[in-house]
Amino acid sequence: MTKKILVVDDEKKIVDLVRAYLRQEGFDVVTAYDGQQALAVFDLERPALILLDLMMPKLNGLDVARTIRKTSETPIIMLTARAQDADKIVGLELGADDYVVKPFNPRELVARVRAVLRRAEGPVKPKVIEAGELVINLNSHDVHRQGQRIELTLVEFKLLATLAEQPSRVFSRLQLLEALADTTYAASDRTVDTHIKNLRKKIESDPKNPKYIWTVHGVGYKFQT
Repeated sequence: MTKKILVVDDEKKIVDLVRAYLRQEGFDVVTAYDGQQALAVFDLERPALILLDLMMPKLNGLDVARTIRKTSETPIIMLTARAQDADKIVGLELGADDYVVKPFNPRELVARVRAVLRRAEGPVKPKVIEAGELVINLNSHDVHRQGQRIELTLVEFKLLATLAEQPSRVFSRLQLLEALADTTYAASDRTVDTHIKNLRKKIESDPKNPKYIWTVHGVGYKFQT
């Protein structure tokens, strides 16, 4: 999905330059030329990131950032001709995610935009988990062992995915029940044992000596790769 960037600066040449580079890199761009207009455009467009000039008429960048931070965690990169540490500290304390001093290299600015967006999105979970003979596709809910598809119930797949996404982490039965909260399944912590037993029969070569799903006595279960 194309990410929308709000560029705010009272210098039209800078806005035009930044917009051209961002569009060239595949971003959708909306613009504003003063602080009040920036807030109006932000409320209307809900961009993924804001490039925000510090010194502007009507409402400066710090006031704009302060207002936005009352209701939103949208990433903000400050643009300013002032390089004083005090200004930078104030901007960061208000919730700015980065700080770029003019004049700047437009390509570097685009790189910073991408970096801040990646941080804002957080770590990307793997779509496919490979562990020994197992291949677990988190999107299609398919599980294969040595190329053969294994039929799992929704609850069994959810338990397997929860464990496999964080190998070596020990999950209590209660935590595994919480992982099933988005299913229509209701159970007690002891019925988790039954589903784990059935899951082992399907994915383990020797269910009595499991290779993947280990019991941690007195606590719960963990997945080993």
